[in-house]
Amino acid sequence: TAPAHVVIRKYRPSDKEAACGLFSTGILGHIYPCFCHTMTSPLYIIITMALSAAGFLLGSVLGALVLPGIWVGLIYYCCHELFSSFVRGQLQSDMQDISRSYLSRPDDCFWVAEAEVGGTSQIVGMVAVVGKHSAGKRQGELFRMIISPLFRRMGLGARLTQTVIDFCKDSGFSEVELETSTTQAAAVALYMKLGF
Repeated sequence: TAPAHVVIRKYRPSDKEAACGLFSTGILGHIYPCFCHTMTSPLYIIITMALSAAGFLLGSVLGALVLPGIWVGLIYYCCHELFSSFVRGQLQSDMQDISRSYLSRPDDCFWVAEAEVGGTSQIVGMVAVVGKHSAGKRQGELFRMIISPLFRRMGLGARLTQTVIDFCKDSGFSEVELETSTTQAAAVALYMKLGF
């Protein structure tokens, strides 16, 4: 379970730098898992082997290494650029003014998890919810769930998710929804365990 000294509270404007830093670190942490997931898919393995064979047939062992090396580098670059551009975009949009984006309407909220780390208070997790209205239903969508690597696997993700669920119940929402990617195995397992 999460250590007792982790406090989940509403976001304050003074949290902006720490929240944006945690957001950037958390999202950029997906680059390597995404790259590994991509490169181990059957199609990409076949392409890599075909490029290696083509390089060898073109006349050299060096070619057999260089062509797939360029391909692998290109895939890593694409994964890196995908997540980096996402971070840049979000830091210029909703994360630019978190209070306006998530605390200006009663159906939205943004929380941070704060803990004492080495004698100093630090933001070690965060989560947001956005209220949506469609087809006569009121729903909450969970956003921006990020936990510091040092505080993962301690139950903090479950606590933050429960905070969103409780908020949505109190707000009269009929359901809570979220999106995540298959490369985020721990997040997928957590959400499934919580009934998503």
